[in-house]
Amino acid sequence: MASVASFRVTLEPSGHSFATDGSETILQAALDAGLTLPYGCRNGACGACKGKVLDGLVDHGAAQDQALPTADRADGQALFCCARPLSDLVLECREVGTAKDIPVKIMPCRVEKIERVAQDVIILSLKLPVNERLQFLAGQYIEFLLKDGKRRAFSIANAPHDDGFLQLHVRLIAGGKFTGHVFAGMKEKDILRFQGPYGSFFLREESTRPVILVAGGTGFAPIKAIVEHAIHNHVTRPMEFYWGARTRSGLYLPDLPSGWAGANSHIRYVPVLSEATPQDAWTGRGGLVHRAVLDDHADLSGFQVYACGAPAMIDAARTDFLARGLPAEEFFSDAFTFAAG
Repeated sequence: MASVASFRVTLEPSGHSFATDGSETILQAALDAGLTLPYGCRNGACGACKGKVLDGLVDHGAAQDQALPTADRADGQALFCCARPLSDLVLECREVGTAKDIPVKIMPCRVEKIERVAQDVIILSLKLPVNERLQFLAGQYIEFLLKDGKRRAFSIANAPHDDGFLQLHVRLIAGGKFTGHVFAGMKEKDILRFQGPYGSFFLREESTRPVILVAGGTGFAPIKAIVEHAIHNHVTRPMEFYWGARTRSGLYLPDLPSGWAGANSHIRYVPVLSEATPQDAWTGRGGLVHRAVLDDHADLSGFQVYACGAPAMIDAARTDFLARGLPAEEFFSDAFTFAAG
């Protein structure tokens, strides 16, 4: 059986490198290796992923002329979302290290699927235009641009590698005009406009600290993105995920975090209900979700914490976790505020 060629791709100026057999694009191989290069469309139309081949040969694939003119090709430029290596490569390109490295864009999207997973929670799947993708960091959010000029923010619940659709978790808010429309008036194939990505709530991958993740209700959405991104990138730092809700129905995707924990020995899942009913037949942890963390950890000085939920939960968690030794710079949060108008 013929052996499969393996090429080494080195990025400058960072010096990062990865191996690929040449069957995937340079962009995809880099993303699979945990390196984030800039991109926009993933199909050779926008030029956002353009970089220079300093050494080696590439197949330019389906790169479109308007994004990669003949003069650019002659100068050694390539679109990494289309190009595949034909040899070992040295590439000059920018890497995405922080949220400020990713451009904020205004984009249309089409409602692909509306899935009601609880009485008051809907999962929205949004399809982006054929020639566009939204680059984002796991945990960031987008803002819908409404016709009355108002905005509504929702965290992206899928990880960046799974970007064919954007998944959002929408909770019905009493008197909420937009969420009321999602639950009562929105239909599949509806067109929406949004701007993003925004936010600094994303996994600090340079750290080696064990991670505690805390979510209240639909605060699960960005935590889901972070965990699935970490699993995809083979991050094996210990992760403990505490998901809190009032009743069992508030844990609207219970099998998903249980599955993470079952398949990954470094992940622990702790569901917590604060107001379990007799119908819930709950035998698990009770009380406030951040208190469950405190019950399990007398000293948080060695941890990194990511918390997402209502402002009161975030404030209480920050105060109590810091009192247990958590360094202030190791507490990352995303407080959900709900607008009724």
